[in-house]
Amino acid sequence: MASTANNPFFTRSTLPYQLPPFASITDEHYRPAFLQGMTEQLAEVSAITGRADAPTFDNTLVALERSGQTLARVSEVFFNRSSSDSSDFTNDLEEELAPLLAAHADAIRLDPDLYARLAAVHEQRASLGLDAESLYLIDRYFTEFTLAGAGLSDDDKQALRDFNSRLSTLTTRFEKNLLADTNELALIIDDVAELDGLTEGEISAAAEAARERQLDGKYLISLVLPTSHPYLASLTDRGVRERLLAASRARGIRSDAAGAANDNRPLVIEITHLRAQRARLLGFDSHAAYVTADETAKTPGAVWDLLGRLAPAAARNARVEQADLQAVVDAEGSGFELAAWDWAFYTEKVRRAKYDVDTAAMRPYFELESVLTNGVFYAAHQLYGLTFTARPDLVGWHPESRVFEVTTEDGAALGLYIGDFYTRDSKRGGAWMNALVSQSALLGTDTTVVCNNLNVSKPAAGQPTLLTYDQVTTLFHEFGHALHGLLARATYPKFSGTNVYRDFVEFPSQVNEMWMLWPEVLANYARHYQTGEAMPQQLVDRIQASSAFNEGFLTSEYLAAALLDQAWHRIDAETTVTDVARFEADALASVGLDNPAVPTRYASTYFAHTFSGGYDAGYYSYIWSEVLDADTVEWFREHGGLTRANGDRFRDRLLGVGGTKDPLEAYRSWRGRDADLQPLLDRRGLN
Repeated sequence: MASTANNPFFTRSTLPYQLPPFASITDEHYRPAFLQGMTEQLAEVSAITGRADAPTFDNTLVALERSGQTLARVSEVFFNRSSSDSSDFTNDLEEELAPLLAAHADAIRLDPDLYARLAAVHEQRASLGLDAESLYLIDRYFTEFTLAGAGLSDDDKQALRDFNSRLSTLTTRFEKNLLADTNELALIIDDVAELDGLTEGEISAAAEAARERQLDGKYLISLVLPTSHPYLASLTDRGVRERLLAASRARGIRSDAAGAANDNRPLVIEITHLRAQRARLLGFDSHAAYVTADETAKTPGAVWDLLGRLAPAAARNARVEQADLQAVVDAEGSGFELAAWDWAFYTEKVRRAKYDVDTAAMRPYFELESVLTNGVFYAAHQLYGLTFTARPDLVGWHPESRVFEVTTEDGAALGLYIGDFYTRDSKRGGAWMNALVSQSALLGTDTTVVCNNLNVSKPAAGQPTLLTYDQVTTLFHEFGHALHGLLARATYPKFSGTNVYRDFVEFPSQVNEMWMLWPEVLANYARHYQTGEAMPQQLVDRIQASSAFNEGFLTSEYLAAALLDQAWHRIDAETTVTDVARFEADALASVGLDNPAVPTRYASTYFAHTFSGGYDAGYYSYIWSEVLDADTVEWFREHGGLTRANGDRFRDRLLGVGGTKDPLEAYRSWRGRDADLQPLLDRRGLN
């Protein structure tokens, strides 16, 4: 057992920007730090509630904001590691900690004395002479504690603790099962001929992935989080495409001896039932009603109205696209009906025929280093004056994680950005952003440390990392979250970085996607990795001309997942689902999105966003935020695009605000009005 005196989590890091000392952190440090961190915070809360003097903003709200610093340090490091570089140790510890952390959170949120003090400050808030951020802090705490059940009876509080404990265990197990099944179902290919259509780099990556599993001479295609796989657009062997999609869709539903241990169906049923029961206990008709009550949407009805408005047009457009694809199949004399595993492959054929765009031909222009340095970093420099400098002397959590120092135009230190871009068996699927150190004036933390995780296949040594069009989009998207984390400025830790409403948090990241194809940015990074030649302008023009192509499919698969998430969380406490597949089919049929050729982006058993990722009843957030995003793109186009003046305005009124004010109020301050839906309808062809 590591000595507690030497536990790096017990004090602030002395490294630049308080970067966690990854080189000194060992497995033995985590559990003691979690246990001590919880003990410390409970003692700090007890000191608040044990005061004899009257509640004030300083002795209650500020004191609460100062609490839990040890727990925050270890949590930020551990949960990033358990997602990006898991092991048997992290899996076991995470499962052990889940109910302990749930109980710890409940011990604070359900403390009647603490709630009484918060309520007292809330009642007198108008007479305290506080600034706007401090007043907003009072409102947020009182609202969150009330919604969390702080006003319940003792018996109901115990029932709530039981629900929260059990749910924490189930959602942790869901993610563990999903990672295991994703690894077990990776497609193993014996003959390289079956990989016809893939690039040399993709084949090299498949061979490297197989070698890492001691499968020399074979090829391994790792699964990605969504249902569809990027290679489905390229593989010419229809049988291999079918096997790949079948593997993706089999995650979490196998009941045979090989997959039963990772069967997520019982977890989905229990999680949704417990969430519905908990919502009833808290005074809501459904979990969706409970969640949206504290989001910008406010009600499930508002969410359903938007999704329901978009779904029929998306389904209609997908059927038109399907007919176009089927016509190509028929013209080839192939003699089969277009299936889900054919869609991406034939979409590329139609894209080439209709728009003369070959997305595979773009990849030599999307080399990772150039996309990152000359694209993502370049756009941030042009907009916000930021500079990113590699710091190889600073160590990340994995040898493949790379650290960059971020400075402002005048050379002032802003923070660190860490990129971990490659897939591995120990990393969960998808792409995401985490904060490792969050800015807070109250705590004297002026700089931040943020990170992005992607899942790009790593080629063999000496080969370039060539990204797909979608992977470039993903990098720009996730970097938008990183910018939000870097640029936000708050007094209180609660409002730091991306700590905003869930259905607003995707807005800055979606906005950052616009710069991917912005002429000045694209010309700076989209250069052939061998010749250095810029991507031909005619190819750029064709990409932009085809921007609405395949939107019927893309919108349908997304809306199917968002509506499925809503369906699971609109059930009431009296409803018990027994058949996951039947529930899914009925939910999608009810909104006309049950086209077998257009599967939902995530099926329930591998829907990590909603069953382990914190987007429960909130997956609608992407399209909800995209309303703001599409309207924002219009503003940038109208005001000159990529300029420092525009970047400064966006930073000052939106990115820099963090969670310090209502996000829609911040949007109105920047835009001068509420967002208009029409740009989104135009973008997705849903008029």
